[in-house]
Amino acid sequence: MPPPSPRPALGALFLVLAIAFVGIAAAAAEAVNSNHGLVVLVVAAGALALWLLTLALRNLRKPRP
Repeated sequence: MPPPSPRPALGALFLVLAIAFVGIAAAAAEAVNSNHGLVVLVVAAGALALWLLTLALRNLRKPRP
C-alpha cells in the first residue's frame, strides 16, 4: 500500500499562508495614508497571497486520473 499523498496537507498550508498574506496586505493598505512607502508592501504581499492561493487550489483539487 503506497503512503498517503501530502497534497491535501500542502494545500491547507498554502491556503493558511495565503490568508495570512492577505491580512498583511490589508493592514498595510490601511496604513498607506500615513506612510506611502507601504504601497510596495501591499503589492508584494498581494502578489504572494495570489501565488500561494493558486498553489493551494492546485494541491487541494482531486488529481486527474
